[in-house]
Amino acid sequence: MSCFLADVGGTRTRFALLADGQVGPIESLRTGAYASMHDAAHHFLNGQPEGTVVDRAVIAAAGPVSGGRCKLTNAAWTLDAESLRQSLHLRSVRLVNDLEALAWAVPHFGANDVVAVGEGSAVMGEPVAVIAPGTGLGLACYLPGTVPRAVASEAGHATLAVSDAGDAAVLELLRRRFGHVSAERVLSGAGLVNLHAVLAAQDGHAPGTPTPEEIVRGALSGTAPRYAAALELFCGFLGSFAGDMALTFAARGGVLIGGGIAPHIVPVLRDSSFRMRFAAKGRFAGYVGQIPTGVIVRLEPTFLGLAALAARGG
Repeated sequence: MSCFLADVGGTRTRFALLADGQVGPIESLRTGAYASMHDAAHHFLNGQPEGTVVDRAVIAAAGPVSGGRCKLTNAAWTLDAESLRQSLHLRSVRLVNDLEALAWAVPHFGANDVVAVGEGSAVMGEPVAVIAPGTGLGLACYLPGTVPRAVASEAGHATLAVSDAGDAAVLELLRRRFGHVSAERVLSGAGLVNLHAVLAAQDGHAPGTPTPEEIVRGALSGTAPRYAAALELFCGFLGSFAGDMALTFAARGGVLIGGGIAPHIVPVLRDSSFRMRFAAKGRFAGYVGQIPTGVIVRLEPTFLGLAALAARGG
């Protein structure tokens, strides 16, 4: 018997089968290319070798999960565990938030799965916060212990704080456009585009229509100063937000940055204001400064967490 694993995001949805404790090949599909999760799942399962028997599923979805249902935050799909169970003819379907699934991967990461950014030393047995800027901004916390837990959070949609006058000027322009400026409005792929637009407006130029990927490539190449400035702003805001989450969860086990952006910009993060702003917490600067930060560089790390959930009876 195999277990069907899925990581459902706003841009891409990835599938794999878990059999005998091993995750098979991961297939990535564009979420918007399918009308529903049912259609995408059937496409994947119909492509499996004849005789493959799947009896259950563990699915991670990029949105709040309640009562076995999830409306994706950045895509049109709504997932319902019971409906999927019936449609796919499975014994059980477990639906969790995607960052909760990623948090379950934390105790299983190997030495090469995470690269350090800055100093700090993890305290064994203490909480680990996981932050993932990508299509959106996800957040969860892994709580070790005799009975470990992973807690999902929608803090990415909390109001983004400002640290100085420069932050305030950026957020004021965004506030005029969006009204409420959540952390996700800045710390996501769309957030990178928003930051670039703010810088263009401040310079009196039209922002154009760059994609997040183009901004990152231009910044890394050194040929696009405004792209580089937008990425530096992103790193600074990410540092401040990560420090806030370290305090929120008392995450002395560390703060890990996942998602689709951070693994591509590790050198930039290390040279940016990320770590300085992470620790710039006034009277608690010493407390936060001891907490390590790192970037998850393992490919498809959510499947490590999904496999762990499946092993726990998910």
